[in-house]
Amino acid sequence: MKKEEVARLLHKKLAEGEHVSPVLPEGIKNYLIDIDGTICDDIPNEEPERMATANVYPDALDTLNRWYEEGHIIYFFTSRTEEHREVTEDWLNRHGFKYHGMVMGKPRGGNYHWVDNHLVKATRYNGKFTDLVDKEVTIQVFDDGKHD
Repeated sequence: MKKEEVARLLHKKLAEGEHVSPVLPEGIKNYLIDIDGTICDDIPNEEPERMATANVYPDALDTLNRWYEEGHIIYFFTSRTEEHREVTEDWLNRHGFKYHGMVMGKPRGGNYHWVDNHLVKATRYNGKFTDLVDKEVTIQVFDDGKHD
């Protein structure tokens, strides 16, 4: 799916008669993919000269491009800064990554806890991209008074 087709997928949503953030159709995922240490060598912002020559992880390239072709949305969400955008886009394009966009300036340091009004799923990268599998885990949530 091309970048310009993404907006057409979003469905208008009403809550109590007012428009709220649109949602994607069932089965379409918004993938937010880290770059350093996830699709290529882990390169800190302090060594930007290495970004142009980073080794690509082939399983990441194959998996992400397959997800793109399946109609999912692929965004790179990276701790690299805006100053690194051009070298990063050049590297992604040179290696053949298909993607819809990139969000720069993700906070550094890990230990992320994402709070959102939309469903959020997280997958920790442990060295290899594969098909995703279901796994039961315990998560922390806000106390809504419902305890299943």
